[in-house]
Amino acid sequence: MAVAIRMKRMGRTHREFYRICATDRRSPRDGRVIEELGTYDPHVSETDARCSLNAERVDYWLSVGAQPSDAVRVLIKKYGTNGTHLKEMEEARERLKMPRQIPDVGPPAFVPKEPEPEAPPAAEGEKAEQAEAASTEQAETATAEQPEAASESKPTEDAPAGEAAAEAPPAEEPAPEPASEATAEEAKSE
Repeated sequence: MAVAIRMKRMGRTHREFYRICATDRRSPRDGRVIEELGTYDPHVSETDARCSLNAERVDYWLSVGAQPSDAVRVLIKKYGTNGTHLKEMEEARERLKMPRQIPDVGPPAFVPKEPEPEAPPAAEGEKAEQAEAASTEQAETATAEQPEAASESKPTEDAPAGEAAAEAPPAEEPAPEPASEATAEEAKSE
């Protein structure tokens, strides 16, 4: 039986790796093997760390007459028992074992400026009073504007536009703030 040392393709589509095997020359590439002798992964980042061989078993199969394929012959020459790249292979494997060092990204290129506050922050009590006053003013102006908007947008169909404006009820003017708030504040302080 003629024995060949060749690569058997494994893995998945677009992410292959190879097993270096001793096989019968007549068997298909990915078929039955006699013995697995190592691996080759072309996707490893370090070139010299891609191949791993059981040098002792490779030497045995070469001694009994196994013929390596062209690609495997190159790998045996580099990474076999007396390989030319053994020292580089060990260094590459050590580099792969070390944790990856992520470089510092540095300061950001652009930082948007935050808008500065218009007024210094007031005390909590003053904030609450200002918020209440603002909400009551908005409510009063909203109720005063609603009848005006309704009368202006809907003139009566029977009367001309001038008469319709005259018939509109007079707009309510905002009433002055009641003094009850001031008395409530005095009561709280007592």
